Amino acid sequence: MSAPLLITFDSVWKSYGEGEACVHAIAGVDLAIRRSEFVAIMGPSGSGKSTAMNIIGCLDTPTAGTYRFMGVDAGRLDRNRRALLRNLYVGFVFQGYNLLPRTTAAENVELPLIYRGVPARERRELAMQTLAQVGLVGREHHTPAELSGGQQQRVAIARAIVTKPTLLVADEPTGNLDTARTHEVMELLTRLNAELGLTIVMVTHEADVAAYAGRTVRFLDGHVASDTVKAEAA
Repeated sequence: MSAPLLITFDSVWKSYGEGEACVHAIAGVDLAIRRSEFVAIMGPSGSGKSTAMNIIGCLDTPTAGTYRFMGVDAGRLDRNRRALLRNLYVGFVFQGYNLLPRTTAAENVELPLIYRGVPARERRELAMQTLAQVGLVGREHHTPAELSGGQQQRVAIARAIVTKPTLLVADEPTGNLDTARTHEVMELLTRLNAELGLTIVMVTHEADVAAYAGRTVRFLDGHVASDTVKAEAA
């Protein structure tokens, strides 16, 4: 039996400007992503992939059409309710690691738990468990300057998943990494997808990175140009 739908675009448009200056970043897109899928979103600059990602992550809303997340019409939620939805169900990983520089790996991972009011002892336990999960045992008390780029991105991934989100949105997560560290991070994301059933939507411009996903959606000129599922993921 197919997994339930997590994300649904129903004729979603996102437009900027008015009249002759109006630009349609995405134009009437239909898209459905099920729980536990690992989906790569690709496309050239200006194709609409980043706009789609921002809507999926509840950072933006459609101009027209319907975006549903877990069955909720997220596009109609006000700013505060969208923020609550993000905080409860979505984790983010970016090309820049966005770690606090004078703060240890464990303290960086604890940040989302602080916002949730989790007690200090429980925060530390969860942070240590999650750092172990991403392969950083022994690095918990290192600051970002004492970690390699790949290790910093692992800390960022741990911070994103420590709250056990339903969805992980990854925006060019390997953009600052060399080839070896890129494959290490992608193998980690693949494992988290398989072992935790974590739904991952990843924007990338690199075909070898997208190849780790079970499905690749290509945007072009605001439309979905192709939607391909790996044979083993079908």
